[in-house]
Amino acid sequence: MEDNKSIYEASQIQVLEGLEAVRKRPGMYIGSTSIRGLHHLVYEIVDNSIDEALAGYCTHIEVVINEDNSVTVSDDGRGMPVGMHPKMGKPAVEVIMTILHAGGKFGGGGYKVSGGLHGVGASVVNALSEVCEVTVKREGFIWKQSFGRGLAKSSLEKIGETDETGTMVYFKPDPLIFEEIDFDFDILSKRLREVAFLNKGIKLSFEDKRIDKKDQYQYEGGIKSFVSYLNRNKQALHPEPIYVEGAKDDYIVEIALQYNDGYTENIFSFANNIDTVEGGTHLIGFKSALTRVFNDYARKFGLLKEADKNLSGDDIREGLTAVVSVKLTDPQFEGQTKTKLGNSEVRSIVDSIMGEGVSTYLEENPLVGKIVIEKGLLAARAREAARKARELTRKSVLERTSLPGKLADCSSKDPLECEIYIVEGDSAGGSAKQGRNRRFQAILPLRGKILNVEKQRLDKILNSESIRSMITAFGAGIGDEFDLEKRRYNRIIIMTDADVDGAHIRTLLLTFFYRYMRGLVDEGHVYIAQPPLFKVTKQKKDYYAYSDKELNDILTELGGKDNSISIQRYKGLGEMNAEQLWDTTMDPEKRILLKATVEDAMAADEIFTILMGDKVEPRREFIQENAKRVMNLDI
Repeated sequence: MEDNKSIYEASQIQVLEGLEAVRKRPGMYIGSTSIRGLHHLVYEIVDNSIDEALAGYCTHIEVVINEDNSVTVSDDGRGMPVGMHPKMGKPAVEVIMTILHAGGKFGGGGYKVSGGLHGVGASVVNALSEVCEVTVKREGFIWKQSFGRGLAKSSLEKIGETDETGTMVYFKPDPLIFEEIDFDFDILSKRLREVAFLNKGIKLSFEDKRIDKKDQYQYEGGIKSFVSYLNRNKQALHPEPIYVEGAKDDYIVEIALQYNDGYTENIFSFANNIDTVEGGTHLIGFKSALTRVFNDYARKFGLLKEADKNLSGDDIREGLTAVVSVKLTDPQFEGQTKTKLGNSEVRSIVDSIMGEGVSTYLEENPLVGKIVIEKGLLAARAREAARKARELTRKSVLERTSLPGKLADCSSKDPLECEIYIVEGDSAGGSAKQGRNRRFQAILPLRGKILNVEKQRLDKILNSESIRSMITAFGAGIGDEFDLEKRRYNRIIIMTDADVDGAHIRTLLLTFFYRYMRGLVDEGHVYIAQPPLFKVTKQKKDYYAYSDKELNDILTELGGKDNSISIQRYKGLGEMNAEQLWDTTMDPEKRILLKATVEDAMAADEIFTILMGDKVEPRREFIQENAKRVMNLDI
């Protein structure tokens, strides 16, 4: 093991530049100074420990959130080098902690494969913490050094003897930098679980001393377990995920996939444990191999006749959950948020490893191949039916005369200033049509039950009158043909009653937008109107309250409850006249709108599956767990 390449010594820590810039522009290094950037500090230190694990030296990583929102991360790796750095004349620990881009990840000497931000990690955490301490067990001794705000606060000291090895980093984020310093157990546990899935066998312990909660993640099945976990609320079509792994040169490829009886695909790709949200060459290689292998299989066993067209990638990926993980020496990240893998050679490597692995699997498990092809053939038929239905919808969009009959459009033709309110039923629609500002506000009342798109294919969905009305009114198409540039409105506002039925309709609409008009949600064009819950009247003057707290505040302001005050609890929008609806819910000067955002595709998929899917048990658990967070529940 101890060849020249694998020795992690002081001489291998390379230095590129200084630290002041990090405190001036923290967003450049950790994304933001919001809650997201705060959690990023933990990931950076954990990534360093994971690099030790990838190099084969670390088996256990512990993360602790202390009572005061400081964090301790420790591992049983080799320990940071403590020798003097040849060029810098300082201990290597100090160089790693105080100089940007100083780390064993440059020049290929210290680590072959590493995650994290290329050696930015530890020094950035020090730069953005008021206190940071490093304790190293190495070469028979325990060493300790204190830092803070990018600087060394003490020199490296020997504080004891030990026969163990490892590194412990303690840090307290700097309140001068971060908007708030309050770590979220769920956010961290999700990422640590993900890291454990992506690195099979590694044990990650997580403890939050503020709420006395402990968790441990260790998955001998790695990403195979990850796929089972992602599909746990879905009905799988074959019991075990298909698992493929292979290596070529310095590239390691792992793929796990499993089909469920749903209609959406969920493929998550990672490069060196980094979530490549925008995909990249590894994802392209995976998709092309998948399409090729299943079509070859279908031809070979006569499931596709000679005259039949090949199944498309979309048909074959219907109901697929997959994780694609690659590890490589020199990842090139591109794209808007640097989360797209650009290395061109990865495409063919993933393609060949995937192709070979899945072909072998299908030969040994012909039944799984048959199930997937049959699902794909149904998807292809549905796609053809959906194409015809879409043609009809598109024709009616082009013949502008046939916008949906119920739509009260606005007079402005500038999509950037226009907004459309989606309201349920005719009574609220009537008030909204009368109360609106006709120049830029359109109203579309929906009749009848809104379809649960989670349980239907696109051809069935397009038969629904409500959904066709929305597609036609929005003008941007649907599914693969969705084009945000063609939208007729800049804001789509869901306005439903503040009761259980209203919440259900809202979830159905959000599910539809997320699954078939994803760009609307991703780019922040979907809003939820917040109608008032109460009207308080005193001496002919009306006050509106949007929550119980606001109601109490208004009553206090008016001198308490007495006979001169009347309180009306709104059951639905239909109880308001046009003027009241405008004043409270539609006037841009006074209204409250909530933007519907989806930070995380994995979480959104899971929530929609739980709330809208077939399995009752996960839904019951979700509702029980989240019941205490619900504010305005009116049953």
